[in-house]
Amino acid sequence: MRFVRYDDGQLGLLTDDGTGVIDLGDRLGLDGREPLLDYMEGDYDAEQYADEEADHAVEDVDLLSPVDRPGKVIAAPLNYENHIEEALSDRDITTDEWFSIKDKGYFLKAPSSVVGPDHGIELPFSDRRTDHEIELAFVMEEEAKDVDAEDAWDHIFGYTILLDISLRGDQDRSNRKSYDTFTVVGPCVTTADDIDDPQDLQMELQLNGERRQYENTGDMVYTCADVVQYASLGATLEAGDIITTGTPEGVSELSDGDSIEATIEDVGEMTVDVTERDVSYEDANVQKGGQE
Repeated sequence: MRFVRYDDGQLGLLTDDGTGVIDLGDRLGLDGREPLLDYMEGDYDAEQYADEEADHAVEDVDLLSPVDRPGKVIAAPLNYENHIEEALSDRDITTDEWFSIKDKGYFLKAPSSVVGPDHGIELPFSDRRTDHEIELAFVMEEEAKDVDAEDAWDHIFGYTILLDISLRGDQDRSNRKSYDTFTVVGPCVTTADDIDDPQDLQMELQLNGERRQYENTGDMVYTCADVVQYASLGATLEAGDIITTGTPEGVSELSDGDSIEATIEDVGEMTVDVTERDVSYEDANVQKGGQE
């Protein structure tokens, strides 16, 4: 099943062909800010409605992030060998010297940066480079703490596409990746039972119709389960938390008016538009002497 949130936060299912939305709010009595979380924690059965006719066409609804405000967004850095080489190409150090998730750990993105595909990306500054990164992400179904990798799969509810948008500069990584609209999640969460092998999915990102990123999730350095295991050592993972798994090579700059088409095999596809604020970083930067 492929769960979506749409319009005013209603929970729905995408039809098999991806063109329609089946409303679950009225059928299951689910509403409120986090209906997907309520669904996971309750005794509901959406599958009985999966073959019904769509209540809405996809183009007639506003697709939101499947989880409105996750408790945590946990991200694994540099998890594809080719992107490690790409990211470090101008540094006088080797990959082995630089990269280990066990050494560098994960980083957090602000939950307030999460939006759905129809909201779009807003570039905060006209004079700072901002890049796209396509990633396979997943939503936790239940609490996990100190979980072994082989058991981690049992704690994952489903998989989604995540665009990790990154402002370039010397600021802390979580700062640069937590601006509003910098975590685009969607268009749906595809339940784990509908994914044969999450470590064998083809990802593609096109920017204005040109392929920029194309990679199989089998090329991850650390698998989804490895990331869960590592993250659960330091924090209790909770239902609704979003964990994202790193991006492959092909990261490139975004500009006002761009359009991103992001696809992950068996998970979904989404189109995201890019706009830009007419604000410079230098003008917006913090100045001393603000007190009266």
